[in-house]
Amino acid sequence: MPFIKTIPKKIHIIGSVGSGKTSLAKELSAKFTIPYYELDNVVWIRHKSGDKRRTEEDRKDYLNRIIHSESWIIEGVHNEEWVAESFRHAEIIIFLDTNYSIRTYRIIKRFLRQKLRLEQAHYKPTVKIFFSMFKWNRHFEDVGKPNFFNRFMIYRNKTIVVNNKNHLHL
Repeated sequence: MPFIKTIPKKIHIIGSVGSGKTSLAKELSAKFTIPYYELDNVVWIRHKSGDKRRTEEDRKDYLNRIIHSESWIIEGVHNEEWVAESFRHAEIIIFLDTNYSIRTYRIIKRFLRQKLRLEQAHYKPTVKIFFSMFKWNRHFEDVGKPNFFNRFMIYRNKTIVVNNKNHLHL
């Protein structure tokens, strides 16, 4: 069970759909009074009429403003080149390696809660998005996770891999 002695001011949380990234980011944000940012909201400009994808330049500028601020928690599934600087600037990287079947269950639960209006979403919870989440979950397991460990283990000294966010002692 990882135990952190000092409170980091720049935290990057990565994991698949349903791994618990947003829940952990919200908890840490409230506990340490650090703002959190969802990478999906760096990629997309959210509108009631429909989301609009930011240009690569706008996305890069937005992310740079975040990572050069005094403190932040960034959470997301992304580990492509455009987020490399956030891994570099992070004081700690938390990789949520939640069991695949638990993530699958959470995807179903989240969709049902959103459709019943018990949980809000930044996107319209359509059946298409619902099925895409299963695809994204599998893609993360097969591609995203190995990509992260191949490309960003230069930061192994500040990376914590946890299977359950409750095992993280911050």
